[in-house]
Amino acid sequence: MDRIGKLQEFLKDNPSDAFVQHALALEYIKLGNDAAAKQLFKDILQREPGYIGSYYHLGKLLEREEDFEEAILIYETGMAEAKNVNDRHAYNELQMAKEEIEMG
Repeated sequence: MDRIGKLQEFLKDNPSDAFVQHALALEYIKLGNDAAAKQLFKDILQREPGYIGSYYHLGKLLEREEDFEEAILIYETGMAEAKNVNDRHAYNELQMAKEEIEMG
């Protein structure tokens, strides 16, 4: 069974496992299935807004789609969440990603 199949099997037992969903989304990105990845990231963040790592990956996906306004909003939301949990590393990564867009 491939990685995606294994991750999907894990989700059958626990469909709202953010860690497994995030891993599955990353696998989808590797295959070029951005639509499925985007939906998983959005599902994760809607249910668990404190799952900081998904903001960065969703923002980068949106950048690839040239949806820069939405990417900035995602980065800003992630920065606020990172600040809430005092995760300076994640905050700085999100801030740098946001600034790259704004600087053109």
